[in-house]
Amino acid sequence: MKRDQYWGLIALTVVISGLGYSTNVDQVWADERKVTLIRTPDGGIQPQVVEDPSGTLHLIYFKGTPDAGDLFYVRRGPGEDGFSKPIQVNSQPESALAIGTVRGAHIALGKGGRVHVAWMGSGKGQPAHSPTPMLYTRLSDDRTTFEPQRNVMQFAVGLDGGSSVAAYGSGNVYVAWHAKGDSEGEANRRVWIALSRDEGKTFSREVPAYRLPTGACGCCGMRAFADHQGTVYVLYRAATESVNRNMILLISENAGRSFYGALVHKWKINACPMSTAFIAEGNRGALLAWETEGQVYYAGAEPSTALVSSPIAPPGDGKRRKHPVVASNARGETILVWTENTGWKKGGSLAWQVFDKANQPTEEKGQADGVPVWSLAAVFSNSDQGFTIIY
Repeated sequence: MKRDQYWGLIALTVVISGLGYSTNVDQVWADERKVTLIRTPDGGIQPQVVEDPSGTLHLIYFKGTPDAGDLFYVRRGPGEDGFSKPIQVNSQPESALAIGTVRGAHIALGKGGRVHVAWMGSGKGQPAHSPTPMLYTRLSDDRTTFEPQRNVMQFAVGLDGGSSVAAYGSGNVYVAWHAKGDSEGEANRRVWIALSRDEGKTFSREVPAYRLPTGACGCCGMRAFADHQGTVYVLYRAATESVNRNMILLISENAGRSFYGALVHKWKINACPMSTAFIAEGNRGALLAWETEGQVYYAGAEPSTALVSSPIAPPGDGKRRKHPVVASNARGETILVWTENTGWKKGGSLAWQVFDKANQPTEEKGQADGVPVWSLAAVFSNSDQGFTIIY
């Protein structure tokens, strides 16, 4: 769909990835390739991982009570067997949330490989007795601790389910969330972005990302991402006329100064599905993953043309599939990973499907029990061109 044309049709944990310290690793082999499953370190949930150019993995995860817990960070260098000692991310104890699955922290790598983390604050987050804060921190210069967390929300209150962070090697950092617009109601919600051009030292007052009124599904997650060329993406669920909860992709090719939009997928539902969204770097543009009507999908997005490819779903009955993440490898293969039968205060199972470079499903697929309550999965491509899933 070309720039801004989606509006006429209506009338942007995990890739991301991780490894655990556990030696309890399940492996699934097929056609001399493998998918490896690893548990989140230290009994944590909601893993989110990114990989830097050196091959070092950077992982965050949540621990504690779902409505007031803590975030931890570990890393693992190339060739290393285990992760580093955990470092607590949040400086204010129990200021993070996991409840609902859609409210977890996100991680991004910026200039010099610095780690940036943003999350929706819990009831114990500061400042106290004020609207829910949009919290942010970054790894210190010596990479041994995180700076004191900050609330970057200056104006756009009403944060409920959607927040994310993206960063780029130029030093730009983007903290994004959806919140109230000019008036109450989901149809009037907007995506807001607070921008830093000095590696997160300071942030400008947040501004609306997009000029057209798409609304935003109040308790659905969203995802921000910056690719290796500095293109910024935001994937979120719209909300107009109570039932139009379509997936919308925003794209900026000018370092966040302006965004244009594309319709990704339509869904008419008069309720909030509490869904998440995901973006990863693909071999040709960005890879998107999302949920529609109980089924999970992925598609490619080409920023130079603002075209989003046709949605691709894994085979099988898609009725209770949620929280998809996606990754690709050097062979052009794509893996889609999701949860099944998860719900409110209810864990479920993990499932995955590998697609070939023509986006056709291969025989490499599988399922595993044991996704914890409020958790989801993350995935990344290995150096041997296999995939690792953490859950």
